Parts: sequence; structure tokens; C-alpha cells
Amino acid sequence: MKIRTRLICCVLPFVFLLGCKKSGTETSEAKPAANSAAPAATAQPASAPAATPSGADAGASTEAAAKMAAADWAMKQDEIKNDPNGEWAIQAKASSTYNDAQGTASYSANQAAGAPNVDNYGDNGAAWAPKTPDGGIEWLDLKYPKPVYATEVRVRESCGSGAVIKVEVFDEKGGAHPVWQGNDPTKELNYLVVKFPKTAFKADRVKVTLATNVIPGWNEIDAVQLVGTDQ
Repeated sequence: MKIRTRLICCVLPFVFLLGCKKSGTETSEAKPAANSAAPAATAQPASAPAATPSGADAGASTEAAAKMAAADWAMKQDEIKNDPNGEWAIQAKASSTYNDAQGTASYSANQAAGAPNVDNYGDNGAAWAPKTPDGGIEWLDLKYPKPVYATEVRVRESCGSGAVIKVEVFDEKGGAHPVWQGNDPTKELNYLVVKFPKTAFKADRVKVTLATNVIPGWNEIDAVQLVGTDQ
């Protein structure tokens, strides 16, 4: 029987080294599915809010700047979710799942289908998680409702962020085309944003590969958005 430890995730850099831990109780609801070769380019996390400086002498201007940064971050998150050229997966499969979860059970691959529904950084059954932490190479393969000439992939990481090492898109015949490979800079609850020149083919699948031993603890993905156009 697998025994979970209590989740201990916080914003301190020390936690990024430890990664995420499984919580004792699964409370998340299953996520419903969403409706309906190019060289790798840049990859970066979506902009995050600046932290408010500590200390009793932090002035009102500093606090106001921090609030503005947080608001800007929230607006960028909302912009991604509602991007008219973006689409969310309708189904997914993975190299493994925590507790061998199937269907829409907590931590199953299909928890990465549909729009993001994890609102806080940390262990959450509404995201996909591999069977074991720190096991090495794991992957998540997602199918999308509409083939498009792809220009971008956005991977929303929600626990143990920073473990993605490769992103591939697939043409309609099933051929794999790597669009990015490298060091994932993502921290906390955020997107790894992979931009690349428009593909010469229409893509309807994305595969995200992780090295789970890079970030100790559990690594979880909430959702993956494929961005592209009809022409």
C-alpha cells in the first residue's frame, strides 16, 4: 500500500530543491475534457508577480508596486486561458500514473486534459502525476480536437516545476517533431512557454517529456495548451 506524506510546498527557494510531496487526502474533482518540422526556439515561464520586500520599513509605494505586478501576472494567466488560437487537450495518456490511475481518476493522465483547474502550487489530484517521484524519464502525450499549424506550446506546471526536458508536436500521420529541448526554468504554478516557427504541417498531438529526478519530489502537470492557426 502506498503511504503519502503531507504536502509541504512554499514559496521559499529551499522548497524548489525539495519538490512537492503528496498530501494525505485527495480532495480534487476530476477534470472534464475540453470542447472543441521546425527548429526549437525560446522557452520561458510566464511572467510571475514580484515578491513584496520584507521588513518593517517597506513603504506604501513598494506594496502598491507588488500589487500591480500581481495583477499583471493574473491578467497574463487569464490571457493564456482565453487565447482564441489556443486549444486544450481532449484526452491524454502517460508513461505512468500515480496509483495506476485510469480514466478521469485523480492524478490520471486525463487530469492534464481540458483547461487548467489547479489554482495553487502544490500536490493536487486535478493534475497528472507519474507513478513514482524521482524515477527518471516520464512522458505525457496529449490529443487535441483540431489540427493546426502550430507556433507555441504552453505547459502549466503545478507541482515540482522545472522537470520538463523536451516538447514534441506530431503531424496528422503520427510523425514526431521536436520543437524544444533544454533546461526548464519554470518555478511554482506557472507555464513553460515554448515558442517556435510555424510548422509546415498541421499538428494535433503534443508530447511532454520530463526527467523527474531533476527536481526532487513529485512533478505534476495541470494542463497543456497547443497554439496555432488554420493557415
